[in-house]
Amino acid sequence: MCRAYQDLCLPPEASNLTVLRTAIRRLHPDTLAVRSWRAARKRYYRDLLSAHQAAQDQARVQPG
Repeated sequence: MCRAYQDLCLPPEASNLTVLRTAIRRLHPDTLAVRSWRAARKRYYRDLLSAHQAAQDQARVQPG
């Protein structure tokens, strides 16, 4: 699983929007301000959402 996703410490039941909001809050403001890094940020968000989906799938498979 993605280390960045694990660092967010969110449960698999969290919504995708919650994952994105938490990730954005954790980024440094300078990182958000650089326009040339927009594609990299989008890739980072996609990776986080992919890891979140995998965590949700894993939670569904495991009983309890």
